[in-house]
Amino acid sequence: MKAYTWAILATIVWGVAPVLEKIGLLNTKPLAGVFLRSIAVFAAALVILLFSPGCLKEIAGLDARSVVFICLGGVLASIVGSIFFYNALKLGEASRIVPIAASFPLISFVLGVIILKEGITVSKLFGMGLILAGIYLLR
Repeated sequence: MKAYTWAILATIVWGVAPVLEKIGLLNTKPLAGVFLRSIAVFAAALVILLFSPGCLKEIAGLDARSVVFICLGGVLASIVGSIFFYNALKLGEASRIVPIAASFPLISFVLGVIILKEGITVSKLFGMGLILAGIYLLR
């Protein structure tokens, strides 16, 4: 599959998941929700690992720097970000909270330019402007 197809599939899954999570949060606190979600993700990852034997060998061969950065990203996105997101989702409308929380490419763009020395193009700036306009309109 092409990158665009994978991105569309991710968009669909990431669009469905918050609706399910909002329903799940109706009768639970956000931190309990993050904990349950994390257990489910861990269990699913173990099942996938069982069916991908080459993956364990690849993980074992990673350098320490890669492990640290991947783990830090995982903790930030899956735990810290989820706690913030679940609190927002519990208190607000999914139709407003999800698009605002999903505007993270704006942060990635800025950090990509500053830290990764990625280029700035007119189309990227236009896209970032649209994200900012969307955040403004949904607030």
